[in-house]
Amino acid sequence: MRFMVLVPADKNSEAGVMPSTELWEAMGKFNEELVAAGVMLVGEGLHPTSKGARVQFKDGKKVVIDGPFAESKELVAGYWIWKVNSKQEAIDWIKKAPFEGCTIELRQIYEMEDFGEAFTPELRERQIRLLAETEKLAGKK
Repeated sequence: MRFMVLVPADKNSEAGVMPSTELWEAMGKFNEELVAAGVMLVGEGLHPTSKGARVQFKDGKKVVIDGPFAESKELVAGYWIWKVNSKQEAIDWIKKAPFEGCTIELRQIYEMEDFGEAFTPELRERQIRLLAETEKLAGKK
């Protein structure tokens, strides 16, 4: 099973302040452990919301809202995609992360098998084809 691990933004990440050398070193070591264990599939940091936008869909209209966004407790500064055997394994891994003063969110990613009968063989084939294309675009193959 796969989990998305969401790292919250804070006033420093929103201001574009880069982490200290010590934190970079600690995170690098942690990421190396994740990769060596075959857990980490992707891990990225995100630019501040001042460089982003939101698109609101309401009443048939699409409204673009440029950043920054005020709800700092709801913002994401980075993420990982992990492949683990259970939610508990993901929790055990995040407990090893060198974070302080924040709450990390772990969310299981849906797999095709999770969608049941509504996800027809034709839809499944389309999804497999799209995933293959996105892997090519990402340079994974």
